[in-house]
Amino acid sequence: MKRKTITHAARLLCVLALAMSLTTAAFAADPPEPVQPSPCYPTAVTRSEDGGEIRKMYDLGPEDNPAGIPRSDFEQEGYHYTLTDLLKQELPANESRQHTETVSVNSKSKDMGAVLALLPQTKEFVTEDGLAGTLALKLDTVNVEVAGYGSSTKSVTATRTYPGLADQDTQYIPKSITDNGHSLTLQTVNWQTEGDGHFTAVASYSGSATSSYVKGYTVTADYAGTVSRINLNKVRYVAIFEGTALEPVAPEEPGDTPSPDLTDPAAPTTPVDPTDAPTDAPTSEKNKVLPVVAVVAAVLLGGGAFYFIKRRR
Repeated sequence: MKRKTITHAARLLCVLALAMSLTTAAFAADPPEPVQPSPCYPTAVTRSEDGGEIRKMYDLGPEDNPAGIPRSDFEQEGYHYTLTDLLKQELPANESRQHTETVSVNSKSKDMGAVLALLPQTKEFVTEDGLAGTLALKLDTVNVEVAGYGSSTKSVTATRTYPGLADQDTQYIPKSITDNGHSLTLQTVNWQTEGDGHFTAVASYSGSATSSYVKGYTVTADYAGTVSRINLNKVRYVAIFEGTALEPVAPEEPGDTPSPDLTDPAAPTTPVDPTDAPTDAPTSEKNKVLPVVAVVAAVLLGGGAFYFIKRRR
């Protein structure tokens, strides 16, 4: 009878220990995290002139998931943008259109021969949205403008002769003169004696002259032609964001912020919403508590069984 009792008690302990271990493993297992789609990047971005709308174009292949297209609000250049629509467009197998591209080059001369030497007759271009083609120069659009002016300064000298002077006195010599529009000042005087006892003064004047010159020219011209591309099973998504102008933040007045010392202690405080408290403990905390509970339960059950068997004996 004692042996049967011991056998039943041992089986009971094994069943309880197995149940506790399975329960602990079930609670300790974390749920699998959802797989995040790969982020998508736009192939082209356009913005309206007034800043009220931004369109982002995504050309996705069969393996791309459109869930990776960003949809969150963002701020740019004083506007807050919110997604309002996401359009899906089937791209044709062969896409082409007319395109005009304006180029700008610098030139040291405004001579048309030198200018045209800087502009090839044709150019290879790739547009922002990936269309490519060969464009031809439109001669009637070639325009040459002055890029800027510079200035240079040089020394200017002049000589004046004053004959028939009674004596060698510089009071008869002008202290400044104007020569070809430049103002010059007296530097030196050389005296020569004439046959009748008079004197001739040879005066030297100097000054500076500033002149301007063209530093260079800016040449602009248009190239026009057809651009195209081949789309291999591509689907275009157009994310349309509407923009709202941000209000400028007004500076806070010094007297607007109440002092903590002046706060009424009797003022009621905002009650804490019990629904804001977390309802579930973190999984890591469960994983730490459950094994301890299992061990304590197993010890208590083992001690009780041992006491029961001893009493039966």
